[in-house]
Amino acid sequence: MHQSVLFNEVVEFLRPARDDGTLVDATVGLGGHAEGLLERYPATRLIAIDRDPRALAMSRERLRRFEPRVTFVQGRHEQLIEILRQHNVEQVSGLLADLGVSSMQLDDASRGFSFRHDAPLDMRMGPDSRSAAEIVNETSEEELARILREYGEEPMARRIARAVVAARPLETTVQLADVVRSVKRAKKPRDIDPATLTFQAVRIAANEELVGLDRFVDDAVSVLEEGARIAVISFHSLEDRIVKRALRRLEGECTCPPGLPVCACGATQLVTILTGRPVTASEEEIDRNPRSRSAKLRVAERIGQRLS
Repeated sequence: MHQSVLFNEVVEFLRPARDDGTLVDATVGLGGHAEGLLERYPATRLIAIDRDPRALAMSRERLRRFEPRVTFVQGRHEQLIEILRQHNVEQVSGLLADLGVSSMQLDDASRGFSFRHDAPLDMRMGPDSRSAAEIVNETSEEELARILREYGEEPMARRIARAVVAARPLETTVQLADVVRSVKRAKKPRDIDPATLTFQAVRIAANEELVGLDRFVDDAVSVLEEGARIAVISFHSLEDRIVKRALRRLEGECTCPPGLPVCACGATQLVTILTGRPVTASEEEIDRNPRSRSAKLRVAERIGQRLS
């Protein structure tokens, strides 16, 4: 059975504020973290959210033995407040968000997340997403270059976008990867594949992975009970940067421009950050699961009054 990244660390950090409280796994995936939390904290309930109906079905089967302690919801983590309201939950005793694409999605060749398989350009995490084919074939050259530059941090964004537009229509992952490689070549044999950053950028754009992420952190903190914790796992620098800045702001860091004589941003401490630097996978875990190499876990604990 697949075990989620930083499994032990998440289970240790995310101890519920109340033994009989409610935990939220906002991106339940295959249910690995959820299983560990339900086993470790037998009096808690869990709300399991995922945008991917196939992942939700698989986690439901995996967590069947914990019924009726688990409520499954198909939706996006950005819909947290609405989902909790629909289930008459006002506060939670802990919350986890494991961001990005799941191992199940990466390993399913038919879903088109990886250029290692010849598959249709899809990359949709859920039915609410645009397909990668739409992004690649219908976006203007200027907008495509922006996507590659901002979401992939691709230094050759303009040249790659120009080549993609010239090669349209592109229907498969291999076709897209070959176009990128025709423009950008690996400098050393062990360098990452030249198509990696482009695929990351297109996937993020198709699924709107960064849209509302900072607001999600705000929403999550707003529903935490005092002493409850939020744990967020990110897999690339763009996600981690947003989470880090949001938690620092919620810890009371002033965001005013330098030189102002008095703070005008209304900085208020609502959390205490428990991970000064992000927690990363051990060498043993990386050997066992190379995908854990890029995982970063940040955890904060709720203090004081709730957000307005």
